[in-house]
Amino acid sequence: MRLFVALWPPEEVLAALGEAVHRGRRHEPGLRWTRSGEWHLTLLFLGEVADERVPGIADALENALHGHPAPRLALDGWGVFPRNDGPASVFWAGVAGPLDELVHDLTAVARMNGVPIASRPFVPHLTLARARPSRSPGGILRALGDPPRVGWRADRVDLVQSRPGRADRYRTARTWRLPWDGEYQRVPERGTS
Repeated sequence: MRLFVALWPPEEVLAALGEAVHRGRRHEPGLRWTRSGEWHLTLLFLGEVADERVPGIADALENALHGHPAPRLALDGWGVFPRNDGPASVFWAGVAGPLDELVHDLTAVARMNGVPIASRPFVPHLTLARARPSRSPGGILRALGDPPRVGWRADRVDLVQSRPGRADRYRTARTWRLPWDGEYQRVPERGTS
C-alpha cells in the first residue's frame, strides 16, 4: 500500500485557507484545485509498502515519536514547485514551525526499516492546486491575496494510505497523539480499547 506520514490542520486553518483558495479559483478555474479535506502536511512519504510490513514500520514510526512535543505551526505564505523563476506545476501554502527534528527522526527510522526514502529538502506545505501544463505563478499567487496568518498546535500524527482515483483518496492507517508535554500517545484503533 502507498503510505505517508502527515499532520492535518484544524478547521480554523482550513477555513482561512478556503477563503484564499476561493479567490484563487475565481481567477484561475483551470487549475486542479485540491479539496480542503485533502489539505495536509506530509512529514514523510514512504511510497509503496507491502501489507505485511506495515505493522512493523508503523511500530518503528511510533518509536520515533517518543519525546517529540506537539509543535506550534503557522501558515507562512504562498509558494510553488519547482522553486525557480519559471513556470510552476504545484501551488501551496507554506507552514512554519519546528518540524526538522521530527522529520529527521521519522526518516531515520524508516530507512533503518528498509524503506527507501528520497533525499530531498523538506519543505513544509499544504498543496492547494496543480497545473498541467505548468504556468507562470505570478497572477495566481496575487489572486490568492495576502496569506492568512493563523497558527495551531499539531498534536496528531497520522500514518495515511493514499488511494489515488478513489473518492475517499486518503485513509488513516494509524494515529498518534503528541501532547504538549512531549509524551506521545497511540490512539486506539477502532474496535480496540
